[in-house]
Amino acid sequence: MEETPAPDLPAHVRAQLTNSARDLCASVGYRSAGTVEFVYDAAREEVYFLEVNTRLQVEHPVTEEIYGVDLVAWMLRLARGERDVVSEPGPPRGHAVEARVYAEDPCREHRPSAGLLTRVEFPTGVRVDGWVETGTEVTTSYDPMLAKVIAYGPDRAHALQRLDQALARTRVDGIETNLGLVRAALADSDFKAAAHSTATLSGVQDPTPRIEVVAAGTLTTVQDWPGRTGYWQVGVPPSGPMDDRSFRLGNRALGNPEGAPGLECTLQGPSLRFTHPTTVCVTGAPAPVTLDGTPVPQWEPVTVPAGGVLEVGAPAEHGLRTYVLCAGGLDVPAFLGSASTFTLGRFGGHGGRALRTGDVLHGGAQADGTPVGERPSFTSTWHIAAAEGPHAAPEFFTEDDIRDFYAADWKVHFNSARTGVRLVGPKPRWARTDGGEAGLHPSNIHDTPYSVGAVDYTGDMPVLLGPDGPSLGGFVCPATVISTERWKLGQLRPGDTVRFVPVHTDGSARPAIVDGGILARDGDVTYRRSGDDNLLVEFGPMQLDLALRMRVHALMEAVAEQGPDGITDLTPGIRSLQIRTDPNRLPQHELLATVREITGSLPPSDQLVVPSRTVHLPLSWDDPATREAIARYMAGVRDDAPWCPWNIEFIRRVNGLDSVNDVYRTVFDAEYLVLGLGDVYLGAPVATPLDPRHRLVTTKYNPARTWTAENSVGIGGAYLCIYGMEGPGGYQFVGRTTQVWSPWRQRGAFEPGSPWLLRFFDRIKWYPVEADELLELRADITSGRFVPRIEEGTFSLAEYQAFLTEHAEPIAEFRERQQAAFSAERDAWEAAGEFARAESAATPAVAPVDIAVPPGGRLIEAEFAASVWQLNVEPGDEVAAGQPLLALEAMKMESRVHAPAAGVVAEILARPGDQVEAGTALLVLAPPAQ
Repeated sequence: MEETPAPDLPAHVRAQLTNSARDLCASVGYRSAGTVEFVYDAAREEVYFLEVNTRLQVEHPVTEEIYGVDLVAWMLRLARGERDVVSEPGPPRGHAVEARVYAEDPCREHRPSAGLLTRVEFPTGVRVDGWVETGTEVTTSYDPMLAKVIAYGPDRAHALQRLDQALARTRVDGIETNLGLVRAALADSDFKAAAHSTATLSGVQDPTPRIEVVAAGTLTTVQDWPGRTGYWQVGVPPSGPMDDRSFRLGNRALGNPEGAPGLECTLQGPSLRFTHPTTVCVTGAPAPVTLDGTPVPQWEPVTVPAGGVLEVGAPAEHGLRTYVLCAGGLDVPAFLGSASTFTLGRFGGHGGRALRTGDVLHGGAQADGTPVGERPSFTSTWHIAAAEGPHAAPEFFTEDDIRDFYAADWKVHFNSARTGVRLVGPKPRWARTDGGEAGLHPSNIHDTPYSVGAVDYTGDMPVLLGPDGPSLGGFVCPATVISTERWKLGQLRPGDTVRFVPVHTDGSARPAIVDGGILARDGDVTYRRSGDDNLLVEFGPMQLDLALRMRVHALMEAVAEQGPDGITDLTPGIRSLQIRTDPNRLPQHELLATVREITGSLPPSDQLVVPSRTVHLPLSWDDPATREAIARYMAGVRDDAPWCPWNIEFIRRVNGLDSVNDVYRTVFDAEYLVLGLGDVYLGAPVATPLDPRHRLVTTKYNPARTWTAENSVGIGGAYLCIYGMEGPGGYQFVGRTTQVWSPWRQRGAFEPGSPWLLRFFDRIKWYPVEADELLELRADITSGRFVPRIEEGTFSLAEYQAFLTEHAEPIAEFRERQQAAFSAERDAWEAAGEFARAESAATPAVAPVDIAVPPGGRLIEAEFAASVWQLNVEPGDEVAAGQPLLALEAMKMESRVHAPAAGVVAEILARPGDQVEAGTALLVLAPPAQ
């Protein structure tokens, strides 16, 4: 037979023929281990399927005639109506058995189970017909059947055995399925003997150990330690437990590895029912813990019997988070190497989210344990040790600012979360008037990598960056909490006070001001301290210079190539590289010596050439989603900001352009060079135009937005960013584009194993689309139907510098005009008091005086600092004990306030939007009417 490649077949035809070919192989004892190949016999003009013996697993000998069957030609002839190709089927041989995998919980009367599938694995060697894969969102709108798993054997026993083995290798995580029940049915003696009936299933129980979530609590997530490391450079935070000390001690008490997956509970903890004996240890903030209603101690291993319910209450006085650890840990799939939940990114843990009532976890075992000896203490007045740097006095802050910083009793703001803890305290004087090219506010700098635990000044308000915080940003950080003290961030509750204690990286005391965070300087290279576990290397003066970014890249590659033991992350910024280490394996002073030596051996920057693709992306200009974000900001944060109500008009004004059409033309004419990834999480690029005449300079929101739509496009300082996910933000909007992050399905432009679309030094070119068209493209890009046009290329620093020299005069004219407009805007801000504006501190909604509580009534007070989010009752309403009265919002979470007893609402003392403290009067409840 003369074989040539088969003609192109439509995808659905090829799929149908492939399945038919595999079915035929299975029917004669073969199972496919690879892809069916098609060949074309030119002489006979017929298509054949072919699989080579090495790609098949032979179970039974078959004749050569069967193996070489002309299947496709047979099907095509049959489709043409020829009947002589049909012959009588031979006698049946062997046995086949099918199991159907359903999205349902058999232990709860087969109730439907919907959610995000975080791991889907089906076995090879059997036939699987299904429609789900990792990342599929199973909704309640479809039939619950996820897949059919079919096994063949020479007899019934062999087929059942093969099916059971196949189901043992099947995983569907994120929801509950009937896999355990099906395997239990396969082991049933009546079923094995084919003596079963429709009533048999009623006596079959799923023996899989379960941890059932009776009540989920306020915010309960699966975490592990140290979390997700190695991806800081593409905007993936480590996550993990905020109070890693309590978490690790609990695991140690159970004999687990310190990092075994467990539960982090914020405010109200969960109620959990265990179907099998399990030893647990509850650690963290002091909170009531009961087993079947009987109090049990924290910090000690407790064995929960089969059917027992463990309930964890809210911390009563001090601390914010508790931890539930189980012997043997929890069985959840890893995402990028970790089981930790990153709720903003919707990955990790159980279904990529916080637990919900009705969820089911798996794992846990019975074991011996030892009570925890070294237990942390909890308070409402915290002293937290911090190292100087990376950006302190005298370059950014005055020395008086730094002294004030350490002398102040900072108050924890209610609007805090795992991303960061906001603090209210003295406003800095600042050592400079503005951030230059980086923005109008003196806190603005060219985007630089952050450390977890950094005290990040977003404008005049500091934020303690948490384990879900951003990896890159444009704000200064005068101090960084050392790694052994960061557990305290997880226990700061709204209204607590914090005093920072200046220490060296080894924890010993130091003066408030020693070196400004600068460890060494070699020419124009500055080495800065960023906590005890990060070294920040900065190149050149504080200005946007692509030659500096190239030197950063060269250093990153050189350090990665040498690979000193102990380095866990390499994260580049605009003109800096942060090197994160395990200080127990590679102390900071040893790392500094090594990096100084490597930096001194780098080649001249004008010799550097890097790969540089041109990526063409759609941009919906002034998209409705960006308008909505501005409206939310004006309604909930401030409505008098200079950039409101239209960011694009503000961009025009601050850059001295004649019309908003000039802004439009500038953005679409520009070619943006990607200098960093993860500017606002998950592969989000920070990019700047190659031609300086296209660099629109703005300032960032102050304070920042609380909500930004996924893939909004904005400009901050001289940089453009695509927001990788929904969340807070500060860049000035110009529009919205398609996804730059695809966590579950890497198809089309997304390379397998790399959820991020863009690379360092890619060039972004925009083309305009309407908002409706963008929505279609967003639906198509992750499925692979839409693939952006990408052109390969390189970026040569020497060629770029020649371009700048050639156009030096018009570039200088543009910058002069831009600077004049920028200065005029700054003067207008000064005159309007914008720089003197400070966020108003939270004040009680109602003073705790002159409140009349009738005899037998109750005064309902806030238990922590928060904002009143919602009222559920009105004066005169009769309420039952436990009925929700109102909802408070703090730490980006909603907490319900329930009626402590039956009564009548006599007076409401707080309204939605009010900021309240612990002890603030919220509502007066009169006794029930007689």
